[in-house]
Amino acid sequence: MLDVLEVVTTVVVGVMVGVEFSVAFVMKRILDALPEDSGQLGHAHGGRMLGAVMPFWYIGSLVLVGVLAAAEWHHHGSGLLVTAGALLFLSVVMSILLLLPINGRNKTWTPENRPEDWKQQLNRWGRWHYVRVAVLVAAFTLLVAALA
Repeated sequence: MLDVLEVVTTVVVGVMVGVEFSVAFVMKRILDALPEDSGQLGHAHGGRMLGAVMPFWYIGSLVLVGVLAAAEWHHHGSGLLVTAGALLFLSVVMSILLLLPINGRNKTWTPENRPEDWKQQLNRWGRWHYVRVAVLVAAFTLLVAALA
């Protein structure tokens, strides 16, 4: 049963990290390169779509790593699992405090109602997202190292 928990946790966290990585390094660049209002509309749609799923994914990943750390408390690598969990917790806090406020505004914007500084706000979101991706990659690396 522990093997199943390890595999499920690795897949859930790994796919989440992959999605966030692709948002930062692929999708954002594609959307930013679109002409006129298309990029902003794409950002808004992505915010609505991923914004509906990611809270469950982030919390679920944190819970899975926490359960795994508790289950493997006396095994080699449990310290790495606790650190991975702490980094996932940090990513949740970053999301709530830094990224969600911008995303909450962005997902309602249209070319008619967006603020004048909308590009600066999206750039700020992008910078914080890069930091969050680095935290997530570190957490995933520790998770895999703990299970190796």
